[in-house]
Amino acid sequence: MAATRPAPPGSASDWWRSAVIYQVYVRSFADGDGDGTGDLAGVRARLPYLAELGVDALWFNPWYLSPMVDGGYDVADYRVIDPAFGTVAEAEKLIAEARALGLRTIVDIVPNHVSDQHVWFQAALAAGPGSPERELFHFRPGRGAHGELPPNDWPSQFAASASTWTRVADGEWYLHLFAPEQPDLNWAHPAVRQEHEDVLRYWLERGVAGVRIDSAALPAKDPDLPDFVEGRDPHPFLDRDELHDVYRSWRAVADEYGAIFVGEVWLPDSERFARYLRPDELHTAFNLSFLSCPWDAARLRTSVEETLAEHAPVGAPATWVLCNHDITRTVTRYGRADTGFDFATKAFGTPTDLALGTRRARAAALLSLALPGSVYVYQGEELGLPEHEVPVDRIQDPMHFRSGGVDPGRDGCRVPLPWAADAPHAGFGSRAEPWLPLPADWSSYAADRQAADPASMLALYREALRLRRTGPGFGDGPLTWLPAPEGVLSFARADGLVCVVNLAPAPCALPARASLLLASGPLADGGLLPRDTAVWLRV
Repeated sequence: MAATRPAPPGSASDWWRSAVIYQVYVRSFADGDGDGTGDLAGVRARLPYLAELGVDALWFNPWYLSPMVDGGYDVADYRVIDPAFGTVAEAEKLIAEARALGLRTIVDIVPNHVSDQHVWFQAALAAGPGSPERELFHFRPGRGAHGELPPNDWPSQFAASASTWTRVADGEWYLHLFAPEQPDLNWAHPAVRQEHEDVLRYWLERGVAGVRIDSAALPAKDPDLPDFVEGRDPHPFLDRDELHDVYRSWRAVADEYGAIFVGEVWLPDSERFARYLRPDELHTAFNLSFLSCPWDAARLRTSVEETLAEHAPVGAPATWVLCNHDITRTVTRYGRADTGFDFATKAFGTPTDLALGTRRARAAALLSLALPGSVYVYQGEELGLPEHEVPVDRIQDPMHFRSGGVDPGRDGCRVPLPWAADAPHAGFGSRAEPWLPLPADWSSYAADRQAADPASMLALYREALRLRRTGPGFGDGPLTWLPAPEGVLSFARADGLVCVVNLAPAPCALPARASLLLASGPLADGGLLPRDTAVWLRV
């Protein structure tokens, strides 16, 4: 039974150090009421599937009241579930039902900004220049003879050429590092800090086990709002020192409830990255260098080594992730000539070899699940879903529009999941057309079809997660690199566990006297490990 399955490695209090956490993008997960949009009812109905998959926790992208200009990351009210998804009462039932199946819940908090429909921002617009209400945001007079120019030249997080300022009717401008509908909060204001601590308590009281922090290095701003100068230290809006006081106060709240934090921290400086993971700040942070790393043995090894090294001084576990709701799906990315990821290089019509990408994605799944620390699995990765190039007239992502139509946006990795091959809309929902169009071949990836196929991606994930939960050597702990030919990654964990991944052109030999636990694909003649294949061994 799912409720009695073994716990992840480690004690109950440090479950997060070795957990496998499944990312749920509610809008695209499962449609319970048939209106074309995923909802909490759909998630609740699929909880047994998630328990059987073998994950330890569920991370939900924002499910709060939102105009959905940016997929829910424009939050209008943190204490209200968006009606498209359900109600707070349903969220409470979901949290409790998931916990009964051994699944913890992690919610998403977006501290950098709110929706322009948030009551605070609407009050600020109405109150006018110089009002206390505007002090909660970054309102400024413009430059130029008539205030017609933005207050500074900061680049947008959605498109460097886009403006980060919007002028309102009374002539003032407000800052938004993302879309104009996402005004940035002023984190120097005590009311902003207090409100977010209250929101944390609101959801922790309802039983969530943790909080994911969106754009965790962005909220604090230089109060002078100077023009942007590349290389300026300190940066005017990224990784400012005053942020650490915020997260220390948040950590005190989390510790009251035994909850954990995971931060989205994009920083090239490993020493500054590690500061967010000090014992009195965040518990973990997303490993974004591994996520964007090309399918190249030397670069993957460097990413692993650097990740472990930057976490070691603060005693924090590493996290590993191949894809999320912002990133081109693994099967597609690994099937392209450029197997890395960079927002700046996304383009329509990029050629992809899906067979090659699938083979590599299967190997990468075993690689990531064998590394020390915790792992995040984005919904649909366990089905081997490819990226879908959404027709231009159906794209909803603001990244596409802010780029002037050059960037295809992130909708391609957010296409609704296929559950039943022979059901309408591949089983996502019963009546209305899904909010994003499904590809013509989506039924071939359906969960029910894969569940009956022992060679499917779903079968691979289920077996890998079963072994990870029940076998020794997985999760947090030491890693030792083993001698291997060029292009081959080979490392040992505790209790004789060995992972070998072949990225070289030719098949390679496996260690002698080793028993095979799991392979991402068939072995070659003579028991050799083929190219783009991974194995778990016990020696």
